[in-house]
Parts: sequence; structure tokens; C-alpha cells
Amino acid sequence: MDCLRVNATTSKCFVPFLFLSLIAGCAARPFYPLPSKTSNENRQPIQTSRPYNIAHRGSNGEIPEETAAAYMRAIEEGADFIETDILSSKDGVLICFHDVTLDETTDVTKHKDFANRKRTYEVQGVNTTGFFTVDFTLEELKKLRVKQRYIFRDQRYNGKFPIITFEEFISIALDAPRVVGIYPEIKNPVFINQRVKWPDGKRFEDKFVETLKKYGYRGSYMSKDWFKQPLFIQSFAPTSLVYISNLTDSPKIFLIDDVTIPTQDTNQSYWEITSDDYLDFIKEYVVGIGPWKDTVVPVKDNYLQTPTDLVARAHSHNLQVHPYTYRDENMFLHFNFHQDAYQEYDYWLTKIGVDGLFTDFTGSLHKFQEWTSPLSQNDGSDKGSASKLLDKIELLITSYKNG
Repeated sequence: MDCLRVNATTSKCFVPFLFLSLIAGCAARPFYPLPSKTSNENRQPIQTSRPYNIAHRGSNGEIPEETAAAYMRAIEEGADFIETDILSSKDGVLICFHDVTLDETTDVTKHKDFANRKRTYEVQGVNTTGFFTVDFTLEELKKLRVKQRYIFRDQRYNGKFPIITFEEFISIALDAPRVVGIYPEIKNPVFINQRVKWPDGKRFEDKFVETLKKYGYRGSYMSKDWFKQPLFIQSFAPTSLVYISNLTDSPKIFLIDDVTIPTQDTNQSYWEITSDDYLDFIKEYVVGIGPWKDTVVPVKDNYLQTPTDLVARAHSHNLQVHPYTYRDENMFLHFNFHQDAYQEYDYWLTKIGVDGLFTDFTGSLHKFQEWTSPLSQNDGSDKGSASKLLDKIELLITSYKNG
């Protein structure tokens, strides 16, 4: 299979090897070398001159979410950050998986030996029934295969890829042909801390930060260390963000749910956590917020209404805004955009002025940004035409001297 070339930042043949190795057979052992053995020297740095392209659960518009294939595809397509949700197995291994239950995006119901694992637990105040990650060891979870969440998306990769661990996810980023950031979420920390116990009284958040530090992630936003291994830590739980602020200075993002959903740990309303007083409080711990996009610009009958002032107020508190989630399919596009995902990107990046987008379709956002705001010659993640010309001149001079 030929390697797709999006631009200079993604020109290495990164994904085909993945498909050959994974489809050939996925064993229970990690398929990816741990720790990463690839040198990160001389790689193009992450761009910071335009809003971040955040690959939501990888390029999951094409490939089943939270899989190695989805993340490697997103890197090939030009993602600045690859995003993941971190949960835990029964034996305390951190994994990349969105739902606390396995039912919707794995083949767990096809495994007769796991038929007796179905449980009902309270999750965020709701009784939820299913097969929970916390009732399976990592070895058992590795027997499962992931499938596409949405039936209208490509189904051909269903059953091909296993659940990956947090460490495997990190290695994918570290082994990328250019510097790619990671954007992990501390997912459902209240539930995980209730169901999984670690030695020495450690919490989910402790294990999360320990894993990041093990692989060298540290440093405040835009610091030298951050540029080496870019990272945003995200969570819907403010107490988790405050807690890990004592463990790491890495930048954090406070996720904000729909207007009807209170915070899972403090039971605060949307209106409270988006007030100026609260933004003034939380900015001591985070560098930005990640709101559901339909709360930033309300929607009625699938038409956008008047935008709120949330972005402007967040910016006035020196907070970035990274809304979620942008999807290219017509069923997710509001009528204002005339079934054109580029119009949606343009609206949010130009009119609303956000600082990053969580998207299921990394490639389309990257192409839109390359079309409308190509990276400057001074930005390390790509080279403008003037910079490329200088490179050619330098090459000619070198050839002349060597001749």
C-alpha cells in the first residue's frame, strides 16, 4: 500500500506498516515496543502558529476509535495532538477506552466465557448495566477487538484491532516521524477510584501522572520541556485537575459538558462552572477549557443561534478554548453550513476564534487549515515556500563545495 502524503509534516510512510502488522495478527501481548526506542532528535517540532488540530480518539471517522491504527492514521493526516480517554482494567493497568462499558465498541458479547461479567453500577448518578472495563484484567481485555461506534462509518476494520494501553498510546506519539502531542483525559475518576484499588493507597490520578512522568512528560505550557513532548491533560472533574496540579506542572484543560449535566465530582451546574468567578478560580490550575460546541453556540432546530460570550470571557481570563466534537457527516453538520464541513471549520476558527478543535476527521481539518492558513516559514512543523527555496539554495551550495 502506498503511503499518503498530506504535506511535508506527514511524508513518512507511517501507517502501512501498522496495518500489515496488526491485521496479520493481534496477540495479547503489546504489539508496540515499550518504552519507545525511537530517537526524537531532529524531528520537526509541533506547530503553535494556528489553532490545534486535536485528533479526537484518533482518526475515528475512518478507523475504530482509540486504536493504534486510528492514532497512527491521525498522525499521518497531520494531527497536532492525538487525544485519548484513560480508564483502568481490573488489575490497575491504564487503558485507552472511552466508555466505562465495553458493549458498544467491542465484541465482548461474542465471548461466551465472559457472559457472566455483566454488572450494574452507578455511574455519574445513573444506574448503568453492561460489561465494565474494571471487571476485566488487561489480559482479558486484550482478547477483545474494537469496532466502529457508528454504523454509517466504515465497518471493514471491525474486529481487527485490540484495546491498547496508555503506555502503548504514548509510544505511538513518541515514535512519530515528527513531534506530536498527546491529549489524555482522566476519564470517570470518581467511578474508577471506587472500583479499582492500587497499592499504597494510590489513586487513579497518581497512576496517570506516574505514567506520564515515566515517559518524560513534564513542563509548563510552552516551556522547553513541553515543546519536546507536548501534552495537555484533560478532565471533566475539577477535583482531579486540582489534585494533579500538586503532582505535575503540565498544562491542563477543564472539560465542560452540556448545560444539563453537572460536574461528576462536585455536582456543580454548567452555569456555575462557566461563571466569571469560577473561571477566575480554575485558571489557577488549568490553561484552558474544553466545552461542548453546542453550548458555546446554542442550536435550535439544527440552526445555530446567537453565540454566547463564553469564548470571549475565557480569553479574558487567559484561558484557551478547545471545543468538541467536529464531525464531517451531514447528520452532524448544522443547516447553516450547507453540508460543508469546511464552512463549519471556518466559522469556528474565524468568527468564534477558538484555539483548537477536537475532530473525528483530522485529515479534513488539516487540509482546510493548509488551504486557509498554511504554516509560516518560521514554524517548525512545516516550511513555507521561501524556507523551501532557501533549503534548495543551501543544498546547491553544499553540492558545489563538495564537488
